[in-house]
Amino acid sequence: MKSSDLRALRAPLAVLLIVLLTGAAAVFYSKHLADASSQLLDQQQNQLREARIRYQKSGDEKEIITRYLSDYQRLQKQGFIGTEPRLNWLDGLRVANQQAELFGVEYQIGAQQPYALAAEYNPGNLSIQQSLMKLNFLLLHEGDLMRFFNILSTKNVGLFHLNQCKLERLDNSATTVRFQPNLHAECNLTWITLNPADSTRSKQ
Repeated sequence: MKSSDLRALRAPLAVLLIVLLTGAAAVFYSKHLADASSQLLDQQQNQLREARIRYQKSGDEKEIITRYLSDYQRLQKQGFIGTEPRLNWLDGLRVANQQAELFGVEYQIGAQQPYALAAEYNPGNLSIQQSLMKLNFLLLHEGDLMRFFNILSTKNVGLFHLNQCKLERLDNSATTVRFQPNLHAECNLTWITLNPADSTRSKQ
């Protein structure tokens, strides 16, 4: 091949080289765009999946709230959920004493503390608290004891359970009063409250 022929091919070869380089660059750029588009599609699919999960959870939470809201409000009204309604307790004792026609009730309330049996109910992050109360009062007869506590349980004073009661008969042999106490009762109660605010603070 003559040198003149090589010179004649120089321009077409240069054009071919430029075309090849441009094509390679186009292929590389197209692959880069395809990879970027694939990553963006994966991200959008993940976001869509997470949005669907959040939507499903919100629907489940709404269903749970709707299902149990009335029970929650009832327990809140009764004084079980929220801060200790000690004034309600004392008012409940006073009213129960009057309606049971007893002779007065003396009480002592201890400091609030974690509920001793909370672990048995698996409360999770909820805070179950208890306060111990000692009651001293006089009875006309044994039937007045449970009548008093039955009345107390109807006064929206919260949740309590009776731990123990000790009854002692009084010596009335020296008196002639017809309507007088015959028994002395000493009882220990546990008042129980559920305070969601405590569980919220414990997470912070």
